[in-house]
Amino acid sequence: MKIISTNIAQPTTFSWNGKEITTGIYKTPTDAPIFLGKEDVKGDVVSDRKVHGGEFKACYLFSLNHYDYWKNLYPNLEWTYGMFGENITVKDLDESQLFIGDIYKLGNALVQITQPREPCFKFAHKFGSNTVLKQFIDHGFPGTYVRILEEGEVKTGDHFTLIESKKDSVSIYDFFKLLYAKEKNENHINLTLNNVALPQNLRKRLAFFLK
Repeated sequence: MKIISTNIAQPTTFSWNGKEITTGIYKTPTDAPIFLGKEDVKGDVVSDRKVHGGEFKACYLFSLNHYDYWKNLYPNLEWTYGMFGENITVKDLDESQLFIGDIYKLGNALVQITQPREPCFKFAHKFGSNTVLKQFIDHGFPGTYVRILEEGEVKTGDHFTLIESKKDSVSIYDFFKLLYAKEKNENHINLTLNNVALPQNLRKRLAFFLK
């Protein structure tokens, strides 16, 4: 896996159901290295810390490999890296091979795979379509958030080096399916219950479905 682009945002405001909403989803590439901090990317906008930023969502990664799929669906959008609100666009990121708890060295930082991105109304607004939310879920490749175990700079061209594998865990791909499946895979749920790479509230949310 290799960083193709590092992306940050300035605050953007739009009207939604009569309310003014500020978002940091409109990210654009930056030529300078970015600094991965414990709770966010330095210089990036995190407008709603209830759902973005923090220990388990400090930085968001999305795969370059899926850009063509989405460009085909939405050819009239102005395409640039950071289109999905990702801080880091990564070549060959494969959610089926990323396991919750995996640890990677990236630039000067040490990062841990945590959880997939769940799409929201801000994502729908950016794409100009409510249909995109279902399309994103059905496609099944949501990118991943990471936890920053050691802060540091990363830049375009940096490669990911696997430091610790958690293949006995659940992949980001399977975990994303688990979140939205009507019939929950109890084995996958059990694998998440004591996984400290996931926030406790998310583990409790899934434990509710155990019989």
